[in-house]
Amino acid sequence: MSMEARLVDITTLPVDAIVTAAREDLKPSPGVSKAVHEAAGPELAEACARIGFCPTGSAVITSAYSLPSRFVVHAVGPVWQGGGQGEAELLAGAYRRALELAHNNRCESVALPAISAGRPGYPIAGAAAIAVTVTREALEAEAYLEEVIFACYTDDELKAYQEALSTPAGG
Repeated sequence: MSMEARLVDITTLPVDAIVTAAREDLKPSPGVSKAVHEAAGPELAEACARIGFCPTGSAVITSAYSLPSRFVVHAVGPVWQGGGQGEAELLAGAYRRALELAHNNRCESVALPAISAGRPGYPIAGAAAIAVTVTREALEAEAYLEEVIFACYTDDELKAYQEALSTPAGG
């Protein structure tokens, strides 16, 4: 089992599933969501429209269409409101559900972006710590999951994930 952070375009990774940050209405939004939708082709937006809704703190899964992965998991993270509105629990829930869906679809490799850390404003160090903690728990519990790549978009994201990965579990 492995976890690593890379400065990479998530849409280029040949993994079983990529996770994208999504809105509750599952329509493309600026950032990773838009890039994933553009790379996957119009069928992805059609699949999302058929699903229609996913609550914050959860995720849904679709085919990946023209992407090199098999699946796209659409995880709805919270918008940062200062930390007192349950944002950490919602973000952990989005990652937990995304990894559960990957496991349920027998995915061995998954790429995760920094959900909620871009326009939604979640502080990157906290977002990375939550992502790494939830992923460690999933790797220990899930039979299929073998490889997780934290696909970082900026050097700051990469640094935050590298720091979170270097922190011992429970630390």
